[in-house]
Amino acid sequence: MSGFTVAIVGRPNVGKSTLFNRLLEQRKAIVDDISGVTRDRQYGIADWNGKTFNVIDTGGFVANSEDIFEREIRKQVKIAMEEANVLLFMCDVTTGITDLDAEVADMLRRSSKPVFLVINKVDNGERLLEATEFYSMGFEKIYFLSSITGSGTGELLDEVATLIPEELQAEPKDDDLPKIAIIGQPNVGKSSLLNALVGEERNIVSDIPGTTRDTIHTHYKLFQKDFVLIDTAGVRRKNKVHEDLEFYSVIRAIKAMDEADVCLLMLDATKGITAQDLAIFSLAVKKAKGMVVLVNKWDLIEKETNTARDYEAELKKRLAPFSDVPIIFTSVPEKQRIFKAIEEALKVYENRRQKIPTSKLNDVMLKAIESYHPPVVRGTPIRIKYVTQLPTYTPAFAFFCNLPDDVKPPYRNYLENQIRSNFDFQGVPLRIFFRKK
Repeated sequence: MSGFTVAIVGRPNVGKSTLFNRLLEQRKAIVDDISGVTRDRQYGIADWNGKTFNVIDTGGFVANSEDIFEREIRKQVKIAMEEANVLLFMCDVTTGITDLDAEVADMLRRSSKPVFLVINKVDNGERLLEATEFYSMGFEKIYFLSSITGSGTGELLDEVATLIPEELQAEPKDDDLPKIAIIGQPNVGKSSLLNALVGEERNIVSDIPGTTRDTIHTHYKLFQKDFVLIDTAGVRRKNKVHEDLEFYSVIRAIKAMDEADVCLLMLDATKGITAQDLAIFSLAVKKAKGMVVLVNKWDLIEKETNTARDYEAELKKRLAPFSDVPIIFTSVPEKQRIFKAIEEALKVYENRRQKIPTSKLNDVMLKAIESYHPPVVRGTPIRIKYVTQLPTYTPAFAFFCNLPDDVKPPYRNYLENQIRSNFDFQGVPLRIFFRKK
Protein backbone atom coordinates (compact mmCIF):
# COMPACT_ATOMS: atom_id res chain seq x y z
CA MET A 1 0.00 0.00 0.00
CA SER A 2 1.33 3.41 -0.95
CA GLY A 3 2.73 5.84 1.59
CA PHE A 4 2.45 8.61 -1.03
CA THR A 5 0.42 11.61 0.16
CA VAL A 6 -1.28 14.35 -1.89
CA ALA A 7 -2.58 17.47 -0.10
CA ILE A 8 -5.16 19.86 -1.58
CA VAL A 9 -4.49 23.43 -0.38
CA GLY A 10 -6.00 26.83 -1.11
CA ARG A 11 -8.30 29.44 0.33
CA PRO A 12 -11.91 28.57 1.29
CA ASN A 13 -14.64 27.98 -1.25
CA VAL A 14 -12.52 27.25 -4.32
CA GLY A 15 -13.80 23.64 -4.56
CA LYS A 16 -11.19 21.65 -2.62
CA SER A 17 -13.78 19.34 -1.05
CA THR A 18 -15.51 18.75 -4.39
CA LEU A 19 -12.19 17.69 -5.93
CA PHE A 20 -11.48 15.53 -2.87
CA ASN A 21 -14.84 13.75 -3.30
CA ARG A 22 -14.13 13.18 -6.99
CA LEU A 23 -10.67 11.73 -6.33
CA LEU A 24 -12.14 9.31 -3.79
CA GLU A 25 -15.19 8.60 -5.99
CA GLN A 26 -17.51 9.12 -3.05
CA ARG A 27 -19.31 11.97 -1.32
CA LYS A 28 -17.33 12.10 1.91
CA ALA A 29 -16.75 15.82 2.41
CA ILE A 30 -19.69 18.19 2.89
CA VAL A 31 -19.91 20.58 -0.05
CA ASP A 32 -21.64 23.97 0.10
CA ASP A 33 -21.30 27.44 -1.40
CA ILE A 34 -20.64 28.86 2.08
CA SER A 35 -16.90 29.19 2.73
CA GLY A 36 -15.51 27.21 5.64
CA VAL A 37 -18.04 24.34 5.72
CA THR A 38 -15.24 21.76 5.85
CA ARG A 39 -15.09 21.66 9.63
CA ASP A 40 -13.26 18.32 9.83
CA ARG A 41 -10.17 17.51 7.87
CA GLN A 42 -10.92 14.90 5.27
CA TYR A 43 -8.55 12.13 4.27
CA GLY A 44 -8.89 8.98 2.25
CA ILE A 45 -7.38 6.74 -0.41
CA ALA A 46 -7.52 7.37 -4.16
CA ASP A 47 -6.71 4.92 -6.93
CA TRP A 48 -5.60 5.86 -10.44
CA ASN A 49 -4.00 3.74 -13.17
CA GLY A 50 -3.38 0.96 -10.68
CA LYS A 51 -1.59 3.24 -8.22
CA THR A 52 -2.99 4.17 -4.81
CA PHE A 53 -2.19 7.26 -2.76
CA ASN A 54 -3.45 9.16 0.28
CA VAL A 55 -5.44 12.36 -0.27
CA ILE A 56 -5.88 15.10 2.34
CA ASP A 57 -8.28 18.02 2.03
CA THR A 58 -6.95 20.83 4.22
CA GLY A 59 -10.23 22.72 4.44
CA GLY A 60 -11.04 22.09 8.07
CA PHE A 61 -11.74 25.31 9.88
CA VAL A 62 -14.40 27.98 10.32
CA ALA A 63 -13.14 31.53 10.73
CA ASN A 64 -14.77 34.64 12.15
CA SER A 65 -12.57 37.23 10.48
CA GLU A 66 -10.23 37.64 7.55
CA ASP A 67 -7.25 37.73 9.92
CA ILE A 68 -8.08 34.29 11.33
CA PHE A 69 -8.76 32.98 7.84
CA GLU A 70 -5.31 34.03 6.66
CA ARG A 71 -3.54 32.71 9.75
CA GLU A 72 -5.25 29.31 9.48
CA ILE A 73 -4.56 29.01 5.76
CA ARG A 74 -0.87 29.88 6.22
CA LYS A 75 -0.65 27.29 9.00
CA GLN A 76 -2.21 24.52 6.91
CA VAL A 77 -0.12 25.27 3.84
CA LYS A 78 3.08 25.13 5.94
CA ILE A 79 2.12 21.74 7.39
CA ALA A 80 1.18 20.41 3.93
CA MET A 81 4.51 21.65 2.54
CA GLU A 82 6.33 19.68 5.26
CA GLU A 83 4.31 16.48 5.21
CA ALA A 84 2.84 15.80 1.76
CA ASN A 85 4.66 14.43 -1.29
CA VAL A 86 2.65 16.51 -3.79
CA LEU A 87 0.69 19.75 -3.29
CA LEU A 88 -2.39 20.61 -5.35
CA PHE A 89 -2.84 24.39 -5.08
CA MET A 90 -6.43 25.17 -6.02
CA CYS A 91 -7.75 28.52 -7.26
CA ASP A 92 -11.13 29.63 -8.64
CA VAL A 93 -11.36 31.07 -12.16
CA THR A 94 -14.61 32.93 -11.33
CA THR A 95 -12.89 35.15 -8.75
CA GLY A 96 -9.50 35.46 -10.42
CA ILE A 97 -6.27 35.85 -8.44
CA THR A 98 -7.01 37.22 -4.95
CA ASP A 99 -4.48 38.63 -2.45
CA LEU A 100 -4.81 35.43 -0.43
CA ASP A 101 -4.09 33.28 -3.52
CA ALA A 102 -0.99 35.37 -4.19
CA GLU A 103 0.23 34.93 -0.60
CA VAL A 104 -0.29 31.14 -0.68
CA ALA A 105 1.47 31.01 -4.06
CA ASP A 106 4.43 32.90 -2.58
CA MET A 107 4.72 30.28 0.19
CA LEU A 108 4.40 27.34 -2.20
CA ARG A 109 7.07 28.64 -4.57
CA ARG A 110 9.59 28.09 -1.74
CA SER A 111 8.61 24.43 -1.40
CA SER A 112 10.93 21.71 -2.68
CA LYS A 113 7.87 19.47 -3.24
CA PRO A 114 6.08 19.30 -6.62
CA VAL A 115 3.28 21.91 -6.76
CA PHE A 116 0.45 21.62 -9.29
CA LEU A 117 -1.60 24.77 -9.79
CA VAL A 118 -5.20 23.63 -10.27
CA ILE A 119 -7.69 26.17 -11.64
CA ASN A 120 -11.22 25.06 -10.81
CA LYS A 121 -14.63 25.80 -12.37
CA VAL A 122 -13.17 25.97 -15.90
CA ASP A 123 -16.17 24.37 -17.62
CA ASN A 124 -16.46 26.36 -20.87
CA GLY A 125 -14.30 28.11 -23.47
CA GLU A 126 -14.87 31.59 -22.06
CA ARG A 127 -13.64 30.55 -18.61
CA LEU A 128 -10.65 28.79 -20.17
CA LEU A 129 -9.69 32.14 -21.73
CA GLU A 130 -10.13 33.92 -18.38
CA ALA A 131 -7.99 31.27 -16.66
CA THR A 132 -4.89 32.25 -18.65
CA GLU A 133 -4.21 35.03 -16.09
CA PHE A 134 -3.10 32.31 -13.63
CA TYR A 135 0.02 31.68 -15.75
CA SER A 136 1.34 34.90 -14.17
CA MET A 137 1.67 33.03 -10.83
CA GLY A 138 4.80 31.37 -12.18
CA PHE A 139 4.05 27.67 -11.65
CA GLU A 140 5.37 25.24 -14.24
CA LYS A 141 2.54 22.72 -13.95
CA ILE A 142 -0.94 24.21 -14.35
CA TYR A 143 -4.21 22.32 -14.88
CA PHE A 144 -7.64 23.66 -15.82
CA LEU A 145 -10.54 21.53 -14.63
CA SER A 146 -14.05 21.40 -13.24
CA SER A 147 -14.21 19.31 -10.08
CA ILE A 148 -18.02 19.16 -10.27
CA THR A 149 -18.18 17.67 -13.79
CA GLY A 150 -14.78 15.94 -13.61
CA SER A 151 -13.46 17.42 -16.85
CA GLY A 152 -9.68 17.81 -16.75
CA THR A 153 -9.14 15.68 -13.63
CA GLY A 154 -7.79 12.73 -15.65
CA GLU A 155 -4.78 14.70 -16.93
CA LEU A 156 -4.01 15.89 -13.38
CA LEU A 157 -4.19 12.35 -11.97
CA ASP A 158 -2.03 10.98 -14.79
CA GLU A 159 0.70 13.43 -13.76
CA VAL A 160 0.34 12.62 -10.03
CA ALA A 161 0.54 8.87 -10.78
CA THR A 162 3.85 9.28 -12.64
CA LEU A 163 5.44 10.66 -9.44
CA ILE A 164 4.57 7.61 -7.28
CA PRO A 165 7.57 5.27 -7.08
CA GLU A 166 6.85 1.65 -7.95
CA GLU A 167 8.45 0.42 -4.70
CA LEU A 168 5.76 2.22 -2.69
CA GLN A 169 3.14 0.06 -4.41
CA ALA A 170 4.90 -3.24 -3.70
CA GLU A 171 3.49 -5.58 -1.08
CA PRO A 172 5.79 -6.30 1.88
CA LYS A 173 7.93 -9.43 1.87
CA ASP A 174 6.87 -12.37 4.00
CA ASP A 175 10.21 -12.58 5.79
CA ASP A 176 9.94 -9.08 7.25
CA LEU A 177 9.46 -8.69 10.99
CA PRO A 178 5.92 -7.84 12.14
CA LYS A 179 5.48 -4.05 12.11
CA ILE A 180 3.12 -2.65 14.74
CA ALA A 181 2.13 1.03 14.56
CA ILE A 182 0.89 2.95 17.58
CA ILE A 183 -1.67 5.46 16.30
CA GLY A 184 -4.21 7.78 17.87
CA GLN A 185 -4.84 11.39 18.76
CA PRO A 186 -2.27 13.57 20.54
CA ASN A 187 -1.78 13.00 24.27
CA VAL A 188 -3.47 9.58 24.55
CA GLY A 189 -0.23 7.94 25.69
CA LYS A 190 1.42 6.62 22.51
CA SER A 191 4.98 7.60 23.45
CA SER A 192 4.46 6.49 27.08
CA LEU A 193 3.40 3.06 25.78
CA LEU A 194 6.55 2.75 23.66
CA ASN A 195 8.74 3.80 26.60
CA ALA A 196 7.00 1.32 28.93
CA LEU A 197 7.49 -1.55 26.47
CA VAL A 198 11.10 -0.77 25.63
CA GLY A 199 12.00 0.12 29.21
CA GLU A 200 13.85 3.30 28.33
CA GLU A 201 12.98 6.92 27.58
CA ARG A 202 13.10 6.71 23.79
CA ASN A 203 10.64 9.59 23.41
CA ILE A 204 10.10 12.85 25.24
CA VAL A 205 6.75 12.59 27.04
CA SER A 206 4.86 15.61 28.33
CA ASP A 207 1.29 16.73 28.96
CA ILE A 208 1.54 19.08 26.00
CA PRO A 209 -0.16 17.28 23.10
CA GLY A 210 2.05 17.08 20.05
CA THR A 211 5.47 16.55 21.61
CA THR A 212 5.71 13.64 19.18
CA ARG A 213 6.70 14.50 15.60
CA ASP A 214 8.78 12.06 13.55
CA THR A 215 8.14 8.39 12.92
CA ILE A 216 10.52 6.27 15.03
CA HIS A 217 11.08 2.55 14.43
CA THR A 218 12.07 0.52 17.48
CA HIS A 219 13.21 -3.10 17.14
CA TYR A 220 11.75 -4.98 20.11
CA LYS A 221 13.43 -8.28 20.99
CA LEU A 222 12.47 -9.45 24.50
CA PHE A 223 10.56 -12.36 26.09
CA GLN A 224 10.77 -14.42 22.88
CA LYS A 225 9.02 -11.61 20.96
CA ASP A 226 10.61 -10.05 17.90
CA PHE A 227 8.92 -7.19 16.06
CA VAL A 228 9.21 -3.53 15.03
CA LEU A 229 7.25 -0.84 16.87
CA ILE A 230 6.39 2.27 14.86
CA ASP A 231 5.56 5.39 16.86
CA THR A 232 5.01 8.87 15.48
CA ALA A 233 7.62 10.12 17.92
CA GLY A 234 10.13 12.94 18.20
CA VAL A 235 10.52 16.42 19.65
CA ARG A 236 8.71 19.62 18.75
CA ARG A 237 10.35 22.96 19.33
CA LYS A 238 8.55 25.00 21.99
CA ASN A 239 7.64 27.76 19.59
CA LYS A 240 5.77 25.19 17.47
CA VAL A 241 3.36 23.84 20.09
CA HIS A 242 0.54 26.13 18.94
CA GLU A 243 0.55 24.76 15.41
CA ASP A 244 -2.31 22.70 14.10
CA LEU A 245 -1.84 19.49 16.12
CA GLU A 246 -4.81 17.65 14.69
CA PHE A 247 -3.51 18.00 11.14
CA TYR A 248 -0.08 16.77 12.17
CA SER A 249 -1.55 13.80 14.02
CA VAL A 250 -3.65 12.81 11.00
CA ILE A 251 -0.77 12.85 8.53
CA ARG A 252 1.56 11.09 10.96
CA ALA A 253 -1.02 8.39 11.64
CA ILE A 254 -1.53 7.82 7.91
CA LYS A 255 2.23 7.53 7.31
CA ALA A 256 2.65 5.15 10.25
CA MET A 257 -0.23 2.89 9.16
CA ASP A 258 1.13 2.74 5.61
CA GLU A 259 4.29 1.11 6.97
CA ALA A 260 2.55 -1.20 9.47
CA ASP A 261 1.05 -4.70 9.42
CA VAL A 262 -1.02 -4.11 12.57
CA CYS A 263 -2.22 -0.82 14.08
CA LEU A 264 -2.73 -0.26 17.80
CA LEU A 265 -5.37 2.48 17.94
CA MET A 266 -5.08 4.18 21.33
CA LEU A 267 -8.13 5.92 22.79
CA ASP A 268 -8.47 8.06 25.88
CA ALA A 269 -10.89 6.21 28.19
CA THR A 270 -12.04 9.51 29.73
CA LYS A 271 -13.06 10.90 26.30
CA GLY A 272 -14.31 7.77 24.52
CA ILE A 273 -14.02 7.29 20.78
CA THR A 274 -14.25 10.51 18.76
CA ALA A 275 -15.10 11.18 15.12
CA GLN A 276 -11.38 11.64 14.45
CA ASP A 277 -10.61 8.21 15.98
CA LEU A 278 -13.32 6.60 13.85
CA ALA A 279 -11.96 8.25 10.71
CA ILE A 280 -8.44 6.96 11.42
CA PHE A 281 -9.86 3.50 12.22
CA SER A 282 -11.86 3.31 8.98
CA LEU A 283 -8.87 4.45 6.93
CA ALA A 284 -6.68 1.70 8.46
CA VAL A 285 -9.43 -0.83 7.68
CA LYS A 286 -9.57 0.38 4.05
CA LYS A 287 -5.81 -0.15 3.89
CA ALA A 288 -6.47 -3.74 5.16
CA LYS A 289 -4.32 -3.31 8.26
CA GLY A 290 -4.78 -5.54 11.29
CA MET A 291 -6.45 -3.64 14.17
CA VAL A 292 -6.29 -3.73 17.97
CA VAL A 293 -8.04 -1.02 20.02
CA LEU A 294 -6.41 0.07 23.28
CA VAL A 295 -8.58 2.00 25.73
CA ASN A 296 -5.85 3.81 27.70
CA LYS A 297 -6.07 5.70 31.02
CA TRP A 298 -8.49 3.02 32.26
CA ASP A 299 -7.25 3.67 35.81
CA LEU A 300 -8.97 7.10 35.68
CA ILE A 301 -12.44 5.59 35.15
CA GLU A 302 -14.74 4.89 38.10
CA LYS A 303 -15.75 1.26 37.77
CA GLU A 304 -18.75 -0.86 38.66
CA THR A 305 -19.37 -4.55 38.02
CA ASN A 306 -19.99 -4.34 34.25
CA THR A 307 -18.19 -1.09 33.35
CA ALA A 308 -15.65 -2.73 30.99
CA ARG A 309 -18.28 -4.96 29.37
CA ASP A 310 -20.65 -2.03 28.71
CA TYR A 311 -17.80 0.19 27.48
CA GLU A 312 -16.67 -2.53 25.05
CA ALA A 313 -20.23 -3.10 23.77
CA GLU A 314 -20.64 0.63 23.08
CA LEU A 315 -17.25 0.77 21.33
CA LYS A 316 -18.11 -2.17 19.06
CA LYS A 317 -21.39 -0.48 18.17
CA ARG A 318 -19.44 2.63 17.10
CA LEU A 319 -16.88 0.58 15.15
CA ALA A 320 -19.54 -1.36 13.19
CA PRO A 321 -19.67 -2.95 10.67
CA PHE A 322 -16.09 -4.10 11.38
CA SER A 323 -16.42 -4.85 15.08
CA ASP A 324 -14.47 -8.15 15.24
CA VAL A 325 -11.57 -6.32 16.84
CA PRO A 326 -9.69 -7.05 20.10
CA ILE A 327 -10.39 -4.31 22.67
CA ILE A 328 -7.96 -4.04 25.58
CA PHE A 329 -8.23 -1.73 28.59
CA THR A 330 -4.81 -0.40 29.54
CA SER A 331 -3.08 1.95 31.93
CA VAL A 332 0.42 2.71 30.70
CA PRO A 333 1.83 4.24 33.95
CA GLU A 334 0.59 1.14 35.84
CA LYS A 335 1.86 -1.11 33.00
CA GLN A 336 -1.59 -2.65 33.11
CA ARG A 337 -2.23 -5.09 30.23
CA ILE A 338 0.32 -3.43 27.93
CA PHE A 339 2.05 -6.75 27.19
CA LYS A 340 -1.34 -8.34 26.54
CA ALA A 341 -1.85 -5.62 23.92
CA ILE A 342 1.35 -6.70 22.15
CA GLU A 343 0.36 -10.39 22.36
CA GLU A 344 -2.99 -9.54 20.74
CA ALA A 345 -1.26 -7.49 18.04
CA LEU A 346 1.05 -10.41 17.19
CA LYS A 347 -1.94 -12.77 17.13
CA VAL A 348 -3.74 -10.42 14.72
CA TYR A 349 -0.54 -10.36 12.61
CA GLU A 350 -0.66 -14.17 12.37
CA ASN A 351 -4.40 -14.08 11.61
CA ARG A 352 -3.69 -11.65 8.77
CA ARG A 353 -1.11 -14.01 7.25
CA GLN A 354 -3.05 -17.26 7.51
CA LYS A 355 -4.03 -19.18 4.37
CA ILE A 356 -7.07 -21.45 4.48
CA PRO A 357 -6.78 -24.62 2.32
CA THR A 358 -9.25 -24.46 -0.56
CA SER A 359 -10.80 -27.86 0.26
CA LYS A 360 -11.46 -26.85 3.88
CA LEU A 361 -12.82 -23.47 2.82
CA ASN A 362 -15.26 -25.08 0.37
CA ASP A 363 -16.40 -27.70 2.90
CA VAL A 364 -17.36 -24.97 5.35
CA MET A 365 -18.64 -22.22 3.06
CA LEU A 366 -20.68 -24.35 0.64
CA LYS A 367 -22.57 -25.75 3.66
CA ALA A 368 -23.20 -22.19 4.87
CA ILE A 369 -24.44 -21.22 1.40
CA GLU A 370 -26.66 -24.31 1.30
CA SER A 371 -28.29 -23.41 4.62
CA TYR A 372 -28.95 -19.80 3.50
CA HIS A 373 -29.19 -19.39 -0.27
CA PRO A 374 -28.45 -16.13 -2.07
CA PRO A 375 -31.63 -14.30 -3.12
CA VAL A 376 -33.26 -14.85 -6.52
CA VAL A 377 -32.55 -12.06 -9.06
CA ARG A 378 -35.04 -11.39 -11.88
CA GLY A 379 -36.36 -14.93 -11.51
CA THR A 380 -32.87 -16.49 -11.67
CA PRO A 381 -31.29 -17.94 -8.52
CA ILE A 382 -27.70 -16.91 -7.77
CA ARG A 383 -25.59 -20.08 -7.60
CA ILE A 384 -22.21 -19.95 -5.86
CA LYS A 385 -20.20 -22.96 -7.02
CA TYR A 386 -16.76 -22.51 -5.53
CA VAL A 387 -14.69 -20.35 -3.18
CA THR A 388 -10.94 -19.83 -2.84
CA GLN A 389 -8.59 -17.59 -0.91
CA LEU A 390 -6.67 -15.31 -3.25
CA PRO A 391 -2.84 -15.24 -3.13
CA THR A 392 -2.70 -11.71 -1.70
CA TYR A 393 -0.75 -10.37 1.26
CA THR A 394 -3.97 -9.58 3.15
CA PRO A 395 -6.90 -12.04 3.37
CA ALA A 396 -9.13 -11.90 0.29
CA PHE A 397 -11.66 -14.47 -0.93
CA ALA A 398 -13.19 -15.03 -4.36
CA PHE A 399 -16.65 -16.62 -4.71
CA PHE A 400 -17.36 -17.93 -8.20
CA CYS A 401 -21.00 -17.67 -9.25
CA ASN A 402 -23.31 -17.18 -12.21
CA LEU A 403 -24.37 -13.57 -11.42
CA PRO A 404 -21.43 -11.89 -9.62
CA ASP A 405 -22.73 -8.34 -10.12
CA ASP A 406 -26.07 -9.12 -8.45
CA VAL A 407 -24.80 -10.22 -5.02
CA LYS A 408 -25.91 -7.48 -2.63
CA PRO A 409 -24.11 -6.22 0.52
CA PRO A 410 -26.36 -8.07 3.03
CA TYR A 411 -25.40 -11.45 1.53
CA ARG A 412 -21.75 -10.39 1.26
CA ASN A 413 -21.89 -9.57 4.99
CA TYR A 414 -23.41 -12.99 5.69
CA LEU A 415 -20.54 -14.72 3.88
CA GLU A 416 -17.95 -12.63 5.73
CA ASN A 417 -19.60 -13.47 9.07
CA GLN A 418 -19.51 -17.17 8.18
CA ILE A 419 -15.79 -16.97 7.37
CA ARG A 420 -15.16 -15.18 10.67
CA SER A 421 -17.22 -17.64 12.72
CA ASN A 422 -15.40 -20.66 11.26
CA PHE A 423 -11.86 -19.29 10.96
CA ASP A 424 -10.02 -16.93 13.28
CA PHE A 425 -9.65 -13.60 11.52
CA GLN A 426 -10.18 -11.42 14.59
CA GLY A 427 -8.79 -7.93 14.06
CA VAL A 428 -8.31 -8.46 10.31
CA PRO A 429 -10.34 -6.75 7.56
CA LEU A 430 -11.48 -9.26 4.92
CA ARG A 431 -11.95 -8.56 1.23
CA ILE A 432 -14.60 -10.52 -0.63
CA PHE A 433 -14.96 -10.63 -4.41
CA PHE A 434 -17.50 -12.29 -6.68
CA ARG A 435 -16.36 -13.62 -10.03
CA LYS A 436 -18.07 -15.13 -13.05
CA LYS A 437 -18.04 -18.92 -13.15
